[in-house]
Amino acid sequence: MKFNIRQETTGDHPAVYALTRAAFDGTEHCDGDEQDLVVRLRGSQAFIPELSLVAETAGKLIGHILFVRITIGGGDALMMAILSVLPQYQKQGGGGSLIARGHAAALQMGFPLSLLIGHPGFYPRFGYERASKYAVTQPFPAPDECVTVKILREDGKVLAGQAAFPLEFY
Repeated sequence: MKFNIRQETTGDHPAVYALTRAAFDGTEHCDGDEQDLVVRLRGSQAFIPELSLVAETAGKLIGHILFVRITIGGGDALMMAILSVLPQYQKQGGGGSLIARGHAAALQMGFPLSLLIGHPGFYPRFGYERASKYAVTQPFPAPDECVTVKILREDGKVLAGQAAFPLEFY
């Protein structure tokens, strides 16, 4: 399936809200707040418009990814805050296309790595490894296998230390 990946616009907000709700509805380890977290993060200082991307196919918005600015050990980094794909379009490449475009944009912007807390069986195929391997910790409890990082820059500079998330996560 072919996907058009582009930067989210304000006109996309209602569709992104609905697709995020649908994507996480009834999903294990989710609290039903994911779509509202997206709204809060858009209003935060951590928001980077160029890293809020949508996927569409046949004129329909089917996915969204949002990376936000965080710090790790005091250095600038990113967090993949959310990846949402409508259930009927999952496992068709839309999520992977969003991740790839997001990583490419983040690398162009100079970010060294992306951290995420997510399903341990899904993200390793995109280069995510356990954050503990790099001495990266998060500010709240989460299973070690769910806290992962993707090194974006291979210039030898890897951040280590505690990640500081935007207040909108709490």
